[in-house]
Amino acid sequence: MWTDNSPHSGRHSRRWLLRQTAMGFGSVALTQLLASEGLLAAEGAAKPGENLPLDLKARSPQHAPRANAMISLFMHGGPSHVDLFDPKAELTKNSGKDYQGDVGYSFVNRASKKLLGSPWKFRKHGQCGTEVSELLPHTARIVDDICVVRSMHTGHNGHEVSIRYFHGGVAGVTGRPTMGSWIVYGLGSESANLPAYMVLSDPEGHPVDGTHNWSSGFMPPLYQGTVLRPKEPRIPNLVPQAEMAGPVQRANLDLLAELNRRHAALHPGEADLESRIAGYELASRMQTAAAEALDISREPEEVRRLYGLDHDATREYGTRCLIARRLVERGVRFVQLFLGGQPWDNHNTIKTGLPAICRRTDQPAAALVTDLKRLGLLDTTLVHWGGEIGRLPVCEGPLDNAVGRDHNGQGFTCWLAGGGIKGGMAFGATDEVGHKAVENVVTPNDFHATLLHLMGLDHEQLQFFANGRAMRITDGRKARVVREILA
Repeated sequence: MWTDNSPHSGRHSRRWLLRQTAMGFGSVALTQLLASEGLLAAEGAAKPGENLPLDLKARSPQHAPRANAMISLFMHGGPSHVDLFDPKAELTKNSGKDYQGDVGYSFVNRASKKLLGSPWKFRKHGQCGTEVSELLPHTARIVDDICVVRSMHTGHNGHEVSIRYFHGGVAGVTGRPTMGSWIVYGLGSESANLPAYMVLSDPEGHPVDGTHNWSSGFMPPLYQGTVLRPKEPRIPNLVPQAEMAGPVQRANLDLLAELNRRHAALHPGEADLESRIAGYELASRMQTAAAEALDISREPEEVRRLYGLDHDATREYGTRCLIARRLVERGVRFVQLFLGGQPWDNHNTIKTGLPAICRRTDQPAAALVTDLKRLGLLDTTLVHWGGEIGRLPVCEGPLDNAVGRDHNGQGFTCWLAGGGIKGGMAFGATDEVGHKAVENVVTPNDFHATLLHLMGLDHEQLQFFANGRAMRITDGRKARVVREILA
């Protein structure tokens, strides 16, 4: 029988049977099986008072925020900064000559020390006069609204090691919460009917490093990214079958909620269980809210044209950028767009590959900033564009149509807009050929500290107790809020 204080008095459960029979060895075996599957109660949940509440209720920021939402346009593969945002006269002047500095190559068999001047022209744009490549004509039109950071630095040339640094705060380490998870953990959700952290995936598949890009790591699954499919239906099984809709569904959901509450009361602290229950409840509320948020058919024709939905090259990415705007408009806290694989990884044929990915993403990315500004949302929505590394100033392969550039984590570019960022400026600098960041260097830890600050969070104070200690996104590493780029 259940103990007298059980809400199920008079009934038995499988766990009760395992505890009560064979001197409890069945329960021991169950514990081992759960541990092997990673389904034991999370350590963080077992330390009451150490962590914030394990829920998605909106929470007050630690200080006055400038932004309440963020959209990250992550460009896997390493966009070539010296061909897009960081013009170098010396590189152009000495193209074809040997580089006199030290170079770290990822692909030694195709390595070269021949400098490669950009094949594309740069021009000054906007009132600020920021120089942008001819490959990005739409981004060039919004330079007065963006801050171009030309001094990003990971210190690592590899993709995965730098991706994990950017997302989780520690180079090369998996099992850590990503930026979106930290923001949602710290602030909760502004919407009761939509996930707080949403990932818009690519029709061509997952990006490099797969689900690590939106993992909640050592935090409960409640804080991981919810992935939307790249094609309709973007959320499968969202609409119930006709015979299950209405009162029948409501009765089933009410019964399930009651059973879940009873089970949770018997097993407090099981973060995975609590997250799953919360997920089921959210899913039922999403049936109306998500369908409406993802329906872009009611957007005016001029907005659809703005995002490039009338052209084959831009339609898919433009659709996702428009959906991202609609999601933050409806209270989603963090939205991230990924590209399949790593299309910016231009090791060869950069002369055709780089223009192709620019054509696909340039107009939609610029439209997102323009549209947010039009709606009065840019002031409170951070927009990020950038990848995990850049490209070397020397050529990879022969100086012909098959030429490309190898990885470069020593210096590269990203841009930021809205949410307290000072627009119309370029910040930091690489050396005379664009190899290494030499002025106002910004690491991913600085990036995290700055973005959290704009969201009203202190990267030193935002902690999650796990693995026996207080964990932070910057994890005790040197990090600063880059105040020079704040409005």
